This record gives sequence, C-alpha cells and structure tokens, in this order.
Amino acid sequence: MDTLAQAIWPKRTGFLGGSDANIIMGRDHVALLRLWRVKRGEIEPEDLSGNLIVQLGVVTETLNRHWYERNTGQTVKEVQRRVKHPVIRWMAATLDGVVEGTGAVFEAKFMLPRSFSEEAAAQKYMAQVQHNMWVTNAKEALLSIITGGGKWVEISIPADPLYQHLLLTAEKKFWRCVENGDPPRLFGVDPPRPARGGGPDRGHEHLELVGGIRRYLPPDP
Repeated sequence: MDTLAQAIWPKRTGFLGGSDANIIMGRDHVALLRLWRVKRGEIEPEDLSGNLIVQLGVVTETLNRHWYERNTGQTVKEVQRRVKHPVIRWMAATLDGVVEGTGAVFEAKFMLPRSFSEEAAAQKYMAQVQHNMWVTNAKEALLSIITGGGKWVEISIPADPLYQHLLLTAEKKFWRCVENGDPPRLFGVDPPRPARGGGPDRGHEHLELVGGIRRYLPPDP
C-alpha cells in the first residue's frame, strides 16, 4: 500500500496518514526522525521500489480485495480513497477500501509466514487502523492478510477510544515538532493486545494506558 499511496498522493508533507501513525507509535527512533524530516520537507520519502515485501503487498492488493469479497460475500468500495479529518487539518488517510454495508475500514496486507500470527498482525497495524478509523469515524477495521505461505486471514479490530486518545496525543506532539523544528521523541506505549474473542484486551493494560496518557497531557491548572 505504501508505494501505491505515494503514487496517488505523492506530496507526503502537510498531513499524517495511517502508515505514519505506525512509525509515531513505534519503537524505531531513526524511522521517527526520518519521518519528521520528510514532513518538514527536508528530505524525500524513502524509495520503497526495492523493498520486496512492500512490492509484494502492492501487487497482491487487488487479489487480496477480491479474495476477501469472494470469501465473505461483502463488497469493498472507495478503493484508494483519500480522506481528510473534518476538523484536524493535518490528519488524513488513504484507504485500501471501505466495506459496503458495514462502513468498516478495509486494510489489505501481505506478511511472511514466519513472522505471522493474528495477534502480531493486529499489534503491528493497530496504530494505522485506529488512525484511519478516527479519520473516517468508523467503528471497525478489517485486516485482510495474505501470507507468503498461501494463507488468507481476516481479522476484525474494533475502534478503541482509549488507544485512539493516546494516538491523537502522540500525533499532536509529533506535528508540533514538525511545525516548530524540535526533534520528536518516541512516545513509548505499546498497542493493546487483541483478546481471543476479537476485541482488544483492555484488562490489566487499562491503568498502564491511562498512565501513558497522563504523562503526555498538560498538568491541571
């Protein structure tokens, strides 16, 4: 998706998209600083044309969507639609699609079998899908994953208001750094682990996430 999105929306400064959210909420400080420089217009986006995994994701995206439709009976519309948040000017998303009838955000992914598990996939793309759900006001996202081992998996992820609040806080801090030139720091909070029943497992993580939010909010007057 990343390379295709760059071709459709080549000017990646001026907004934060779902793939940016993965970096902002991730653990790679080098990638975070590179993203910051891209958004400030200091360097060009990374050339992913030589990244085989990314290119496999690009070339299998149409197959992935058709396979999802064939196996679920659902229809995916608004493919590669560009959406901007109605209020926050720098929040945007380029969608792989929207599931007709449910309004769920559709995300097509390719993963290698050795690194694949449903829990790992949900955590890897949690920031991206929660960002896209926030931008579109969707209540659900669907990960449609094809693995290199010839396996197809569908994962449903509900909107998580607590994690979205934390994500928005991190993105606001990052965008402030883009505007004022201060190098950003890693936010340092892991995504919620999905429960076996489908939704995120809040449980013992609730207090940890609330504490994470409080660390980055301004003090009470």
